Amino acid sequence: MSNIAVIGSGTMGNGIAHVFAQHGHDVALIDVSEPALARARTTISGNLERQVKKGTLSPEAPAEILDRIRTGTDFALAAQATLVIEAASENPAIKFDIFTSLDAICSAEAILASNTSSISITEIAAKTKRAPQVIGMHFMNPVPVMTLVEVIRGHATSDETTRTVMELSTALGKTPVEVNDYPGFVSNRVLMPMINEAIYCVFEGVATPEAIDTVMKLGMAHPMGPLALADFIGLDVCLAILNVLHDGLGDDKYRACPLLRKMVAAGDLGRKSGKGFYAYGK
Repeated sequence: MSNIAVIGSGTMGNGIAHVFAQHGHDVALIDVSEPALARARTTISGNLERQVKKGTLSPEAPAEILDRIRTGTDFALAAQATLVIEAASENPAIKFDIFTSLDAICSAEAILASNTSSISITEIAAKTKRAPQVIGMHFMNPVPVMTLVEVIRGHATSDETTRTVMELSTALGKTPVEVNDYPGFVSNRVLMPMINEAIYCVFEGVATPEAIDTVMKLGMAHPMGPLALADFIGLDVCLAILNVLHDGLGDDKYRACPLLRKMVAAGDLGRKSGKGFYAYGK
């Protein structure tokens, strides 16, 4: 499986393209925006150079890896791919449109995967005529560093598709974990209520963000506190995932804290906006 296409060149998409190209695959990186694709190539180049400085890549490797990545705005670039990974915005309508388009363009044998962090793989698969070949590949950020891939089986995902994706993930140096298709899967069903509860602690005046994060880092051995992590993920993304959990499971324990809703409405989205629970320089 050497021809890979990645849809979306943002933080996750360019990281996924980086990892596949580093492991010898030819990658088509596709986005609606040419400037976004240029930024993605710059980001990948910078991350590869960091690997060289750490001694994990040879000095000549970055050029070879970048040569394996083609970029463009036309979905037709995915036509020859044996695996397509969608890493677009966490918006159901956008993902549904992408999968309908890919289903029409790609070969009948191609596997279509989504990097979604919470949206139903079963619903995505229903927008295609190849539900057995639709699966979730939820990589963690930053993709070149984090080893987990949450592999999500939709209602109709075949054993063969699951086995192929599990084996491919292992060949990338990742640790794949198979889970079933329920709202938030495992990672965000467990993580987001913790983040939400930390936000409630701020909202109710229990402690400052710094104090809450310090308790979780020093007391629970978390490498990053939940509020710093929320800023890193993006508060808008956290809110979207909590809404999926609340809508899909119908339990008020997943109801987003009003402070989170207010911050997202104000545009305080965390690192990407320069301000969230902490302030960030440009």
